[in-house]
Amino acid sequence: MADIKKNVVLSDLLTEHSELIPVVNRFGILLGVGEKTIEKICLENELNIDFILAILNVYLDKEYDPEKDLDAFDVSLIVDYLKKTVENYMQASVPNLEKHFTPFIAMNGSENKELKLLHKIFFQFKTELSEHLHQGLEQFDDYPIELLHDLKNIIIKHISGNYNQNLAYAVIFSITALERELHIHNRLLDKVLRPKLKELDSRHIEHLTHTFSDEHKSRESHKQLTNREIEVLKLIVQGRLNKEIADKLNISLNTVLSHRKNIISKTGIKTVSGLTFYSISNGYVSPGE
Repeated sequence: MADIKKNVVLSDLLTEHSELIPVVNRFGILLGVGEKTIEKICLENELNIDFILAILNVYLDKEYDPEKDLDAFDVSLIVDYLKKTVENYMQASVPNLEKHFTPFIAMNGSENKELKLLHKIFFQFKTELSEHLHQGLEQFDDYPIELLHDLKNIIIKHISGNYNQNLAYAVIFSITALERELHIHNRLLDKVLRPKLKELDSRHIEHLTHTFSDEHKSRESHKQLTNREIEVLKLIVQGRLNKEIADKLNISLNTVLSHRKNIISKTGIKTVSGLTFYSISNGYVSPGE
């Protein structure tokens, strides 16, 4: 049973439970905390210690009841924490899984039926997770985890033929880590966010909803490819060289290089095989094109 108190030395806690490192990072607490207690660090960083302790305890213990802590902090704190958590999932956890998953698929042949199914399930999960973030706080259902479970189950039980064992392990471990994170995130929704929302009137909830969803949409739109970048991406997927792309689109070589750089920056994908899967999943090209 978790019962983290304010006098606990944070470095000792993180050494024993390293899974809490990204959690405290979301509060702006970085490594190199020395021998300071949670209380001292919260005072130095002007953080609400009751909120921090509630999050840490709920994170480590599924039986922990934070009801006694809820009156000590404003609902805006949990909304801000959830926004940072979501950002971490979409910018770190999911790309990390994709980093292992894409070469795992690409290196094992396009004719493997199981791998084709895995590819379909992964991008379905990625799409559902992204769409889930656009929901308002009043409809903030649990995050979709079933597809992750199915993905891992297929790999463990049904994968056959030749495949890279190390990449398979990396994919499974990454899925397990993200699956655990989403389970805990759903726990925070149930035990902290929803009880706090019950205290508010509909106008306040609507304001928080817009704050959450609008900022996410702003981040998403910032990452959308332009029409020209999509044209360049299609030619990259076809295996065209930079000069061929320049000639085809009647633009300079430097402009092609600039577009490629922007595509990599926005998608987080550097390999042609990875960009191929990205293009198919987003409907830019059709399988086999």
